[in-house]
Amino acid sequence: MTIPSALQNSVLPILLNGKTVEQIRESPSASGIVLEQYKIYVEMADRISSRRLTANSFFLTLNSAIVTLGGYAALRFDTPLPPPIAIAASVAGSTLCIVWHRLLASYRDLNSAKFKIIHEIEKVLPLSPYDAEWQAVGRGKNPAKYLPLTHLEVTVPWVFLVLHLGAFIIPLILH
Repeated sequence: MTIPSALQNSVLPILLNGKTVEQIRESPSASGIVLEQYKIYVEMADRISSRRLTANSFFLTLNSAIVTLGGYAALRFDTPLPPPIAIAASVAGSTLCIVWHRLLASYRDLNSAKFKIIHEIEKVLPLSPYDAEWQAVGRGKNPAKYLPLTHLEVTVPWVFLVLHLGAFIIPLILH
């Protein structure tokens, strides 16, 4: 794997603390330390994924509640919601969708950076399981082999956004 020049010039010297990969490999005390740091760093990457799932659950619940309550109220009272209420709910839901999408992009970017660092740390270790796995799935470039979860999960906020916009437009049309 070739290291992009931006990574070599900015991140790699920081990661290696001014040492070369060869210097770290040759140091008898470094291998255990690097392995422990690697374990901690991989755990941190897993925690980012867990936080992303928690955020997805939170936003999915809120958006589902808004859509469900709006639909229930319209059916229960056999009349569309008054436009001010429908518009307020729609604006709130749309805002949540935009924040949700931005948060997912932030988690994606953070995890991408973490895995670039993990791949670099693996160059000092005897095995490179994460880099090998990423290679096995075509580095995310071949959807037939692997479609990154982020590509799928970012569509959900847009689906809810369309529902919220529909809830905004329909009362305006009907009244």
